[in-house]
This record gives sequence, C-alpha cells and structure tokens, in this order.
Amino acid sequence: MRRLIVVVPVFLLMIVITRSGWLDNAYDRFTFGKLSWYDNTALVEHLRTVITNQGLTSLPRNCLVFIVNGDASVNTPHMEVLGRQGHGCPGDKPTANMLFSLQIDRAQHSILTDAGSPGSFHPLTP
Repeated sequence: MRRLIVVVPVFLLMIVITRSGWLDNAYDRFTFGKLSWYDNTALVEHLRTVITNQGLTSLPRNCLVFIVNGDASVNTPHMEVLGRQGHGCPGDKPTANMLFSLQIDRAQHSILTDAGSPGSFHPLTP
C-alpha cells in the first residue's frame, strides 16, 4: 500500500510534465548549444520547441514538417514550415499545408519568420 501511495502521484506527475511541454523545454535547453545551429537536425528540433512555445501554430510539434532550402554549409538557410494533417495529426485527409517561412542566420543565432504576415519577416525570439 505504501508503494502505491508513492507510485501513483509520481506517475501522475510524469503525465503532467510530459503533457505540459516542460520536458521538451528542458531537453531543448540541455541539448541545443552554439554548434547546434550548424546541424540541421538539431536546429529543426529546436525550432519545433520554439514554434510551439511561441504559439505560432496550434498543431502539436510532431505535426510540423520542415523543408530546408540549403545544406548545412549555408549560413543563411531558408525553411518552410508545413502543418501535417491526418495520420495522427488534426485533420481528416492526409495533407501538408504551408504555414509560414523561416530565415535562419546561423552565425548571428537569429531566426526571422513571416508567420501572420506572409513575405514580411520579423524576429522570432526563443
């Protein structure tokens, strides 16, 4: 009975931490460093966290698809963010619609987005 008294609250706490996004934020803070700006995979995972935290979309982070224009050697890649629908994401039929674009400056560690104003970029602060 004592174990149950300890295990049930811990289990509920883990569910709350996972659902609230706190775990994703903590993981991002520990793993995303200065050199991660030059790794497209790490950068995309960081952007998933930033976009959902800033409320740029109501979609869950696993429903965001990134198209990177430029390889890892390009210091200013352009990215398009698509919102996936269907297959476990909100929506009936499986599609991916364009949400907004991002411009990344790897050297300056800055992100510009045109979310809410297509074609007009403004800073996105993490």
